[in-house]
Amino acid sequence: MLQQTRVATVIPYYSDWLRRFPDFTALAAASENDVLHAWQGLGYYARARHLHATAKIVRDRHGGRLPIDPTAIRDLPGIGRYTANAIATFAFDQSVPIVEANIARLLARIYNYKQPIDTSRGCEAIWQLVSALVPKRRARIFNSALMELGALVCRPQPKCRICPVRKFCRATRPEMLPRKKSRLSPRKLIESHLWIRRGERILLEQSTKRWPGLWILPSARSTSGRPIHTSIFPFTHHQVTLRIFRKSPRKACPERSRRIDRRCQRWFPTRDLESIPIPSPHRRAVAALLKVGR
Repeated sequence: MLQQTRVATVIPYYSDWLRRFPDFTALAAASENDVLHAWQGLGYYARARHLHATAKIVRDRHGGRLPIDPTAIRDLPGIGRYTANAIATFAFDQSVPIVEANIARLLARIYNYKQPIDTSRGCEAIWQLVSALVPKRRARIFNSALMELGALVCRPQPKCRICPVRKFCRATRPEMLPRKKSRLSPRKLIESHLWIRRGERILLEQSTKRWPGLWILPSARSTSGRPIHTSIFPFTHHQVTLRIFRKSPRKACPERSRRIDRRCQRWFPTRDLESIPIPSPHRRAVAALLKVGR
C-alpha cells in the first residue's frame, strides 16, 4: 500500500484491510470483487491483484506462512527487490539493504553522487552504496533509521543544521541532489463516458483496460451536446479529462445485463454502489451526478 501512496492515506486502508483479511488464508479465500472493493481509492489496482495472487500461493505452497528467504519472497507476484528486502529486514530482521525514495536521496547527498539516480546505472550505484553500510545485526533498526533520516531531516529541502550525520556528508549543495532525468510533460487525454439512469438504477460497464475488473460508467463511442460532468485526474504519465454525457435509457440497453463488443454492462441500484468496486474518478463523478439529481 505504501508504494506510490502517502502514509497518511494508507493508515485507514491498512487497518480496514487487516479487519477484512487478517491473514493469507482469508485473503486467498476472498473474491476479486471484495479485494478490489477494499482497495478502491488507493489506485494502481494491479497491486491488489498481486496481493490476492500472492495470498493464494502462500496458502497453497507455503502452508499459509510467508517464506523468509528474500529470493523466495521476490518470486511472489508483484514483488521486486525493494519490497522483498523490506519484508526480509523488517519482518525477519535480515541483513539486507533497502532503497526507496528517502534513502536514495540521503545516499546521493552523503556520497555527493551526481549521476541521475533514476537510470539503471544510477539506481544500481545507490544500491551498492547502501549495501556496504548495512550491519550484520539489527539491520531493521538501521534501515528504519535511514528511512526516517531521509523523511524527516534530509528532505527535498534539507535540514542540514540538525542532521546527525552532517560531518560525513560530502554534498556541497545538497538541495541540488539527487539528480534525475528530465521528465516529459504529461500527455493529455480526453475520455468520454455515458450517464444512463433508469429510476434508482444506473448502468455501469466492467473495465477491461485501465481498471480491469472494476465498474465504470459506460464508454461513449460517439457523443453529442455538452457534457453534464467534467473532471480532471492524473494517471501515471497522463492527465485525463473525464467527460460524462447523458444518454436516454430507452436508447441504451435492455433491463438485463449484456455484453457489447466484449464489454460487460449491468444495471446497479444506487443503494448498492458503496459495495461495488468503482475507481475513484468514476465514483466521484457518480456521486456528483446523483447529488444534483441527474
